[in-house]
Amino acid sequence: MANERFSSVWDAIEDTPEQADNMRLRAELMGKIADRVAEWEVTQKVAAERLGITQPRLNDLLNGRISRFSLDALVNLSRPALGGHLHFSFEDKPKEAAMI
Repeated sequence: MANERFSSVWDAIEDTPEQADNMRLRAELMGKIADRVAEWEVTQKVAAERLGITQPRLNDLLNGRISRFSLDALVNLSRPALGGHLHFSFEDKPKEAAMI
């Protein structure tokens, strides 16, 4: 059996590149929100109130339960957590990879 190489864990475990991209974005956004909550140095109850969610829902986020959050839900949480606005960027594949 040959070893396959993947650019991320999501590419290895998801069925399609689109699903892998969705999971990658969700994981990144969850991490950013969790980092900001940690910076607040408040209880989960207070942090949940700031985010407008329940404490158990915040606990799911802080414990990385990615399957419990849609990308939409995380985008909606990003404004109270991160402030400012969310920026999206798209990187083109190198031409050689795109032709395969």
